[in-house]
Amino acid sequence: MGEALHILVVDDDPRIRTMLRRYLTEERFRVTEAADGAAMRAVLDAARVDLVLLDLMMPGEDGLTLARQVRQRSDIPIIMLTGKGDLIDRVAGLEAGADDYIAKPFHLREVLARIRTVLRRGRGSTEPAAATEARETLVFQGWCLDLVRRELRRPSGELVALTTGEFELLRVFAAHPNRVLARDQLMTLVKGQEWAVYDRAVDAQVVRLRRKIETDPANPTLIKTVRGAGYVFATPVSKA
Repeated sequence: MGEALHILVVDDDPRIRTMLRRYLTEERFRVTEAADGAAMRAVLDAARVDLVLLDLMMPGEDGLTLARQVRQRSDIPIIMLTGKGDLIDRVAGLEAGADDYIAKPFHLREVLARIRTVLRRGRGSTEPAAATEARETLVFQGWCLDLVRRELRRPSGELVALTTGEFELLRVFAAHPNRVLARDQLMTLVKGQEWAVYDRAVDAQVVRLRRKIETDPANPTLIKTVRGAGYVFATPVSKA
């Protein structure tokens, strides 16, 4: 058996941290607790972390600030724990770099299911159809999207860090070049991604992806908005 996957739980409420640690440990995860941003950064500096469970509402440095800090240093999957049911909070979490979110109060089995889904997306599916697709590398304007390693490289060869959601969205765009895709189509095609039933959830992911692949994100040439219709990946794509 391989080494247990490491989950970092960041929450200022010790009762929630203890509850999650006990449950996830029983499910054979290695779990570390952090009560604030300083403790979170210390853990990330000292050990490999496979996924961060991050509370949105915390005193001092809040979850959005900490999510941005995590995203600046790595592409570790982040699941936000939101105390509110407000869709605006959920979209803000996606914009900050989260891969998914869970509203409090939550069921522990839901947390486990979301963790497994996000980790599975990050490692790629083991289904035969996905394996066939994953043998390809998609190339556009010198960029290379490797579906095996789940990596994106600039024309210069430099590696670009993508979150799971960003990678899946770019994969869908590159698989359907020069075709207008409505938001609901994108939600369907991005397999396994949990979207809010809210257009801005898709828009937030597009904005984040543009920041990484567009020369001028304010005037995109790759991912263009088609007013009233959706988005189009406006460039030829080849397979390597």
